Amino acid sequence: MSTGFWVLGGYQSDFARNLAKEGLGVDALMEEVLEGTLEEASIPSEHIDVLHVGNAFGELFTGQAHLGAMPATVHDELWGVPASRHEAACASGSIAVRSAMADLAAGFADAALVVGVEVERNVPGRTAADHLGAAALVGHEGEPGTVLWADMFDQVAEEYDLRYGLDDIHLRGIGANNLANARRNPNAQTRDWHVPDLVGPAGSDDSVNPVVDGRVRRYDCSQITDGAAGLVLVNDDYLESHPTARPVARITGWGHRTTGLALQPKLERSRGVDVVMPHVRDAFAEALERAGTDLDGLDGLETHDCFTPSEYMAIDHIGLTAPGESWKAIEDGEIEVGGRLPVNPSGGLIGGGHPVGATGVRMLLDAAKQVSGSAGDYQVERASRFATLNIGGSTATTVCFVVEGPPAH
Repeated sequence: MSTGFWVLGGYQSDFARNLAKEGLGVDALMEEVLEGTLEEASIPSEHIDVLHVGNAFGELFTGQAHLGAMPATVHDELWGVPASRHEAACASGSIAVRSAMADLAAGFADAALVVGVEVERNVPGRTAADHLGAAALVGHEGEPGTVLWADMFDQVAEEYDLRYGLDDIHLRGIGANNLANARRNPNAQTRDWHVPDLVGPAGSDDSVNPVVDGRVRRYDCSQITDGAAGLVLVNDDYLESHPTARPVARITGWGHRTTGLALQPKLERSRGVDVVMPHVRDAFAEALERAGTDLDGLDGLETHDCFTPSEYMAIDHIGLTAPGESWKAIEDGEIEVGGRLPVNPSGGLIGGGHPVGATGVRMLLDAAKQVSGSAGDYQVERASRFATLNIGGSTATTVCFVVEGPPAH
């Protein structure tokens, strides 16, 4: 590439908030994240050349579409700036980032503001689950009466059990780790929750950790969340013309794969292959290759734990263990802060929250915080290179990034 992709700064809202109870809507959340992002990035509004908005389910939850125009609606100084809204289920935010990078690389823009936003807590939980089902192959997936995505990732767990064997205690271990990490994150949705000992008897106690679907229990699930995150990305030309700008991180690698919507064809196509979702492995490997590094060159990972089976899958797909042996990294503490590769020090989606359209942006922001030493109480010591792995639907869209620390000034 002829340009670098630099993160000037970013902002995340408090994912524990319930906007409906505050009498607020997506417009207020958008205004908050825009102002916070511009302030944290130390960039004036007039420097922003383009806007990219990640949002998955705005029409279903709030009735509001055309969210690419919402920034100009709530921030007068962005009136007239080109803007687009991007939808790729839970990877919507990452696709917005990729689109901003394309503008920067092409020279269409030198400074891009990327925002991911989702309001989901304004409807009953079952209604929210039904809305989220729009990211599956509608009319062809999901059993009546089930929570669709819990059922889908229970099927992923069953595939692991069929191929390699799977002890549910390792799923509980993933949930326990992410919920424990979230307690150190001041923006995490579950930071004040009282969580039982999930790797002890309570983890399999139906009254304490009830079954949602199959192997998937309450604390195996990510949260229904209201939240937003934003980033300002700039290219080399911007830095050359604004020598006082101080980036906090650089995106050095990225990978992107898209498959069909339905889960079962993915599983069928991978029969006889050594991993369950080879396209996920390929997207991550592509990001590492572009960054000129390997897994040992990473200091941590923010990965997609919409349910514990999705993180279980990530562990062997990134190569931390051999295929089917993710349990070893969980038992050995390799994914814990202080382990070989800390995974989701922020708390991830299970602990941190999952406002769908914002998740990919939030992951990248947390990675940038880690490599700039600004993650606070959940900082991974001496982190200089972090990766993200973000999936949409049943891995139908997979996007990965690698970020590195800022240059010395």
